Amino acid sequence: MNKKNEYALITGATSGIGYELAKQFAKNGYDLVMVARNHDELKTKADEFKSCGVNVITIAKNLFIEEDAYALYSELKLNGISPSILVNDAGQGVYGKFQDTDIHREVDIVNLNIVSVIILTKMFLKDRLPKGSGKILNLASIASKAPGPWHSVYHGTKAFILSWSEAIREELKDTGITVTALLPGPTDTDFFNKADMNESKIMEDKDNFSSPEEVALDGYNALMNGDDKVVSGLKNKLTVAMSNIATDSMAAHRMAEMQKPVNEK
Repeated sequence: MNKKNEYALITGATSGIGYELAKQFAKNGYDLVMVARNHDELKTKADEFKSCGVNVITIAKNLFIEEDAYALYSELKLNGISPSILVNDAGQGVYGKFQDTDIHREVDIVNLNIVSVIILTKMFLKDRLPKGSGKILNLASIASKAPGPWHSVYHGTKAFILSWSEAIREELKDTGITVTALLPGPTDTDFFNKADMNESKIMEDKDNFSSPEEVALDGYNALMNGDDKVVSGLKNKLTVAMSNIATDSMAAHRMAEMQKPVNEK
């Protein structure tokens, strides 16, 4: 296998879609900078990827905290590492009616899903623009395409990520740096459990969830092609097409019916 001697920096790299993306990069000869909160999980996954014959650097950071996002890039600089690919995968949601949910948790989610992403992307661009090359993959979601009652803050953060990704992509079009947004639908990861969504009606359809492997492969291929965005999975493409022709209030009502608790009338 060809060693590319290029690093891919991946947040949320120890589980779910982030882990599967890390696997794609390792299989294709990219060295990895893996970022997650848990030291032990990072070490376990790093040992696994090293068996692909690539270098793996692990950095434990809590991206709910903006200082940790800045510190991550400082550590890379100190070690003379300039990743040519940035994958902003880490993200969380919180389930429930906005009037009832914990504001501190929601502010944390905004910090993780938006603030850390724009900090890491800014640092990546400052590093890569003089080199004239680089690729960015931002995890949006089909949630970015419709308002999400019962999951309102998460949907709002992903709408931001999609809009902002499209905007900076246009700004960067003559720089040699591409920006790609990956829009998965419901995927079989620990996301719903972390978001306390086990009572949601959406979980009744769990057999039809995408696998994180499929989503990662779609994202990897779109990134390598320099595509602006990819909706992963046929069912999700149909969902997005329906959202695009519905009014926002219709889309919100439909999403509420899909996401409300099973016992809610």
